[in-house]
Amino acid sequence: MTRRIRSVTREKISRTAHRRKPEDRTAPKVSVESYRNDPFYPRIVRAVAGIIARGKVVAPVDVLIGMSILDPKHLEDWRFGRVPYLEKVIDSNLTRLSRLLRILRFHAHDLKLVPSITVYKRWGKGPKQRLRFTKTGDAKLEEAYSRHFVWPGKWPFHPPLSEQGNPCGGKLDGTVEQKVRFSGPSHLAASRP
Repeated sequence: MTRRIRSVTREKISRTAHRRKPEDRTAPKVSVESYRNDPFYPRIVRAVAGIIARGKVVAPVDVLIGMSILDPKHLEDWRFGRVPYLEKVIDSNLTRLSRLLRILRFHAHDLKLVPSITVYKRWGKGPKQRLRFTKTGDAKLEEAYSRHFVWPGKWPFHPPLSEQGNPCGGKLDGTVEQKVRFSGPSHLAASRP
């Protein structure tokens, strides 16, 4: 009985598989021209803005936490070596994650953040082994996850203004504008726009 069900299921799948076009099966490739139109872009901008407000370094794992794709408890488990690789505990598929990392890199470039590769070592007792982000250990993906973006300036971060005069390329969600506050010395505040 189960053999017959399996063969019928295979026949249905093989009959419908040829109907789908190749472009339907894959997400559009993120490019420099199109990354701002991606649905992930506003969420990435909000997460990066929150991280930059607290410090000078944007790490992809912090962006994933800011977007609620990664639970901080799961990150801690990975850092202590209780999880073999980080992608196992991330609440998203691998295609979306690679898209997200690519958009993050483009956005960090627009903000003039400097990329810096960081080595993640295991926390806690025992040997300090290098942690893995991916199951396969692909070098390019491992590097993308470990690439932090650093604000090289001395003063607090101020996003560059777009053509519309708004930071980070305009309105984030179509209704609310971001405001930039100068938090440097008060004698320089008057000269800032």
